[in-house]
Amino acid sequence: MNIIDKVIGYMNPNAGLRREKARMQTQVIREIVNTGYSEGGASTTKKSLKGFRGSSSNTINDIDMNLDILRQRSRNLVMTAPLATSAIKTNRTNVIGSGLKLKSNIDYKTLGITKEQADEWEIKTEKEFELWAESKWCDSLRLNNFYELQQLALMSWLTNGDVFTVLRNLETKHYRPYGLTIHLIEADRISTPSNNNISFNKVEGKSKKGNKIISGVEIDNNGAVIAYHICNQYPQTFNNEKREWVRVEAYGKKTGNPNVLQIMESERCEQYRGVPYLAPVIETLKQITRYTEAELTAAVITAFFTAFIKQTNGNNEIPFSGSVPDEEQIETDENSYELGAGTINLLGPNEDVVIADPKRPSSGFEPFVNAMSKYIGAALEIPYDLLTKSFMKSYSASRAALLEAWKSFRMRRSWFSNDFNQPIYVVWLSEAVARGRINAPGFFNDPAIKKAWCGAEWIGPAQGQLDPVREVNASILRVNNGFSTREKETTELTGGNFDDNIAQIKREKELLNQDDNQEGDNNIGQE
Repeated sequence: MNIIDKVIGYMNPNAGLRREKARMQTQVIREIVNTGYSEGGASTTKKSLKGFRGSSSNTINDIDMNLDILRQRSRNLVMTAPLATSAIKTNRTNVIGSGLKLKSNIDYKTLGITKEQADEWEIKTEKEFELWAESKWCDSLRLNNFYELQQLALMSWLTNGDVFTVLRNLETKHYRPYGLTIHLIEADRISTPSNNNISFNKVEGKSKKGNKIISGVEIDNNGAVIAYHICNQYPQTFNNEKREWVRVEAYGKKTGNPNVLQIMESERCEQYRGVPYLAPVIETLKQITRYTEAELTAAVITAFFTAFIKQTNGNNEIPFSGSVPDEEQIETDENSYELGAGTINLLGPNEDVVIADPKRPSSGFEPFVNAMSKYIGAALEIPYDLLTKSFMKSYSASRAALLEAWKSFRMRRSWFSNDFNQPIYVVWLSEAVARGRINAPGFFNDPAIKKAWCGAEWIGPAQGQLDPVREVNASILRVNNGFSTREKETTELTGGNFDDNIAQIKREKELLNQDDNQEGDNNIGQE
């Protein structure tokens, strides 16, 4: 006997009590079932949510199985949709700009050297790094220098979901003191090997060692990445060349340095491949593009002044003669009629002129596109003002938009530096020390010492200023009150280097003093 029966048992059994029992049973069931989110987003009884059928599986089914079509659509939008192009290139310009520059920042206390010695070592190392980074010999294809490769890697990452960098070591020459080279590979070529030369989009597979392969990424029993499988062709390439895959281990066995770098943004646990940046807004971007093209076509058609002759007598002949002289006419078709300026013609009986007026462009076009652009910008963490490059608001509103956008730009720059710039710099510095071009005692003896020598910051483009006077005054107040440093404010305001600025200012003052002294000597001679 349940608790309700016990309660009812103390009452006389009649129809009213039976109804009360049924009511109490229904209430108990409702209290058990409708708890927490079952009354909200998880409700299956509300009319507004009955048709909401959401389902999710593991990352392989939800992400990897859909990556190929997501990449193709993302690339198409970048090439054909202005808003998509703006989203990618706005990130490229603000995150990377002309390239993230090395600012060596070693831990001199751990290394047991003085600040002066550390400054001298950092300046020498930065110049040595520029020798490699500014040369196209750092690129396996000899097309871009290190800074140009950065912007290419970022755009490929955002467009395709991830990008891979293979680090190679070639033979050195007298004009090429370093063997380290970078080879960027697009996401499509990292794929699971398949014996079928037709089916290329295989997701899961097994390596010769029995390890699991997920979309070209080989993992061990613990789920750790141990190798990548690189195909010699793209998925949409159809030729007589046989498809072959090369297995490249993720890390060197002796050095532990990476052989392959993968740049991606993870959104789920145990996710091995990245999702294109535009994936959440692909449908919206495509629909806006179609709408824009339709309105543009309608506007172009409207620009052509079109007149129709309405007849009731069934005569198919042109009702009045051409208004442009025969020798000046462009169209030779006898069924065409060219209109001239300031022409008066007489219509025949039962004839009327009807002008085509499609009412374009639509008055609701701009408000609708602007509203949708705001939704797209919110999803991509780019405010509408910056996405459309339209700053029509007040200073405070525009500055708030820039500040919000730069939160994501800084985050993405930090990720990119950690996954691309810093690992490459560590490999380069290891080669420089091994070849004796850089002196770093204890570099290969202790990982802690190596980390101290490899300390670095990567300086990129500054945020930009809507009102330079206000920005500079705010920086001065922060420095004077100890909230910031001159070095940090220099980087934030202009992207420059405070130490270099001080050295340059000192030199300029010396030159100005020399000019003043020479001018004074000349004046004395004239007297």
